[in-house]
Amino acid sequence: MKPNAGGIDVGAREIFVAVPADRDKDSVQSFPTFTEDLHRLADWLKRCRVDTVAMESTGVYWIPLFQILEARGIEVCLVNAQHVHQVPGRKSDVLDCQWLQYLHSVGLLKASFRPEQDVCAIRSLLRHREGLVQMGSTHVQHMHKALDQMNIQIHHVISDITGVTGLAIVDAIVEGKRNPKELAKLRDHRIKAGAETITKSLVGDYRPEHIFTLKQSLTAYRYYQQLIADCEQEVQQRLHAFDNREDDNKADPGSTATTVSDGSTITPQAPFHLPSHLERIFGVDLTRIPGFQVLRIQTIFSEIGADLSKFPSDAHFISWLNLCSKDGFSAGRRIRNRNMKTKNRVTTAFRLAAQSLHNDKSYLGGFYRSQRARHGAPKAIKNAAHKLARIFYHLVTTRKSYDESVFAQQEVRNQKRRLHKLQSLAKQMGYSLVEAHA
Repeated sequence: MKPNAGGIDVGAREIFVAVPADRDKDSVQSFPTFTEDLHRLADWLKRCRVDTVAMESTGVYWIPLFQILEARGIEVCLVNAQHVHQVPGRKSDVLDCQWLQYLHSVGLLKASFRPEQDVCAIRSLLRHREGLVQMGSTHVQHMHKALDQMNIQIHHVISDITGVTGLAIVDAIVEGKRNPKELAKLRDHRIKAGAETITKSLVGDYRPEHIFTLKQSLTAYRYYQQLIADCEQEVQQRLHAFDNREDDNKADPGSTATTVSDGSTITPQAPFHLPSHLERIFGVDLTRIPGFQVLRIQTIFSEIGADLSKFPSDAHFISWLNLCSKDGFSAGRRIRNRNMKTKNRVTTAFRLAAQSLHNDKSYLGGFYRSQRARHGAPKAIKNAAHKLARIFYHLVTTRKSYDESVFAQQEVRNQKRRLHKLQSLAKQMGYSLVEAHA
């Protein structure tokens, strides 16, 4: 029970706040979303002796208020809107904040996971970078469209129009060159297509309006590439400053040099080596896990950080990832609930890692293929992602290196168990198993 609980309904222009009825004659008040009004809201909560509040995670509107209340020492319970929205009756902002206040006061709400502020900063940068990549790819599509309208088939002959050969040819076209043979000489030696094929693909109907569109799309693409490079530089600086996962090996705050497991020293002037920094932060080399690539680990780190202490066990971590069934029991019968759809980026990373095990020769690759043969691809991806998430949680919390031999021991135990089952079945049917000799 939380007698000093409040409830907040967040909107883009107005925020409604409810406190216990005995704390103020107007137990529900509204505030604009200007910064000074948010501070006035926090002052009112302090006067009403409210030490914890619950509010829904509505878009990004909750972030300024969350930070102000957290700085004032008020505990903020960020609630998933799906957990509280199914309430019968009329809906209004006043009723919503009162309902949130009541549920929070009787302890029926669970706070959503939110990593530390340093991780949130890296998460914002990487999510912004993802948006920049998407917008940059849009301009690549515009370049393809302009070339198609001029019937220039170079982007169908080479694999990437933004590669060395593609950009060189596009730059030459924008500059006014039209001779296909001269343009074909810009071909890089690594291109598989021959000079004759490239020459034929560069014969087209060069129209001024399409050249103008191609030029603007190329300029926009390069501009977004520069923005992506600046964003990556900012991420690298923050990763340099991030503390070690090992408490006794934390980097000196006054020094920018860091030491990795192999004893080498990394400074900001040296080339940035992302795997070494991730190993330093997590305290273990996660790239040894089959299916785990460096960028995938970076995505996971940017979403949850390296501290998993908020998850008491691997079961809690798996449940947060929505990689386990949500079945319940009623009247002695199992109730199968529908799988909830999730946009969790960490879950997506684990699923992609599981899907990449299809051709892997390790134990986990064999596990994925056996699950795929028995249950189909969707179930196999979920089961393999479940296992990968447990391995990830165990390695990060214990800081032990990944050891493939553990699965070999498990496979020996499984074979012994299957042999014992076959022997028991044969004995029941009046037979005995005899070991075959080569």
